[in-house]
Amino acid sequence: MKGTLYNELRLAGLFCDAILKVEEVQFPIHRTILYECSPYFQALFKHCTNTGEVFHIPLVFPDILRIIIEFAYTGSVTSTEDNVQELMITADMLNIVGIIQACSHFIGAHICPQNCVGIWQFTNICHSSELRCKAFRYIIQHFEEVVPADEFLQLSVEELTVFIGRDELNVRNESIVFDAILRWIAHIPREREQNIAVLLSQVRLGLTSRAYILTQVIPNKLVKSNAECKQIAEHSMCMIWHMSTIEPLTCGLRNTLARPRVPNAFLLVTGGCNNGGQCCDIKAYDPIADHCINISDKMEYTRAHHGTAFLNGYVYCIGGFARERYFNSVVRLDLRTHTWQEVAPMHYCRGYVSVTVLNGFIYALGGSDGLLRLHTAERYCPETNQWTLIAPMYLLRSDASCTVLHGKVGGFDGISHLSNVEAYHPQSNTWQLLSPMCSQRSSFCLEVIEDQFYVIGGFDGTSIIDNIDVLTAAL
Repeated sequence: MKGTLYNELRLAGLFCDAILKVEEVQFPIHRTILYECSPYFQALFKHCTNTGEVFHIPLVFPDILRIIIEFAYTGSVTSTEDNVQELMITADMLNIVGIIQACSHFIGAHICPQNCVGIWQFTNICHSSELRCKAFRYIIQHFEEVVPADEFLQLSVEELTVFIGRDELNVRNESIVFDAILRWIAHIPREREQNIAVLLSQVRLGLTSRAYILTQVIPNKLVKSNAECKQIAEHSMCMIWHMSTIEPLTCGLRNTLARPRVPNAFLLVTGGCNNGGQCCDIKAYDPIADHCINISDKMEYTRAHHGTAFLNGYVYCIGGFARERYFNSVVRLDLRTHTWQEVAPMHYCRGYVSVTVLNGFIYALGGSDGLLRLHTAERYCPETNQWTLIAPMYLLRSDASCTVLHGKVGGFDGISHLSNVEAYHPQSNTWQLLSPMCSQRSSFCLEVIEDQFYVIGGFDGTSIIDNIDVLTAAL
């Protein structure tokens, strides 16, 4: 309220006690408002006693100062793609933390493969640890998309070495890293060819193949003319041989030329049915490397047709059944300690249950208790370790699917396959029927992209479905 009143007075030119001047543009202001905005203005006005005194602000554009003054009075920032960098630089110079944070958030929201390198380098000029970390992570996670961009070619050899040397670099295979090096060198070959050995030493050639090294790396003219590069290639081929015969994982971890990259995301497959029976195995799949491995953190008991959720570093396995017994139990795997913990059980036994995470809660919807299909629903709060029943759905459902847009779609009621859709509104604890799917189906996959449901595959009671329904969410 105070800020609104003072801003109205400023716009009307009333009771202003100082003037900020940039170039030939003057801005009447109230010193007390600017004084609260920044240590720069506190120092500027500290010894001022004369009303109407003019203060010259150097190295600032009038349009930028106007935005800064408006922020001081209103607390809001008018930033655009055209002015945000200059505004952030000026705010950094004047030590206006609120504007720096607002600009950092704005730039971070517009980060993409074409500008992420420039944003990361920009934080060398205008410091923002939050924005710098976000840009760095983006480059690491989207490296394949960043390499074709023009800004990639502006990296220094030291900067490029940092990125390709990271274990977290997200690439499908190391040939992408080698090709990136060649592209970077080819941009200014006379200056950059001397860096081939330094850069090649960061490529995990031991993760490729002898055939790739013999046909793609060694014949390259830069590698062929550099003794250190040839040694790296030969050493990598020796590593590949050792890993195929002697302790492959140990060999790889000991040598940077063969140490696996750490995936930034992976899929876990827990339990399920195997050769007609339930199992307790867990597999991890790296979608970038297209590689699947068994991991040692097996579930204590077999479990199939259960729900899974990831929340706060834990993988939850919810309900399901084994040996004709349906569960209401819930266990979770702590990925930091590799230990299993049992948490509070659900109110109902639920096999073929639909599970999702929304606003820090886990939702378990429908399913079967072994005798009846269910329309009940409940949610789990990890802070209190409690399940709470929520409003029941309109229809009995199992073999259904649900999304993070709170949608609950299709399913099977024990008698017929369903095409209807309903959505849960947590604020009012109510369900809403939405437009039905084109096809009735159960046991399908559901994804959401840009407020549209993509309902993939499933079973209609007679045959397997190979089509996709696309539904627009009208919540």
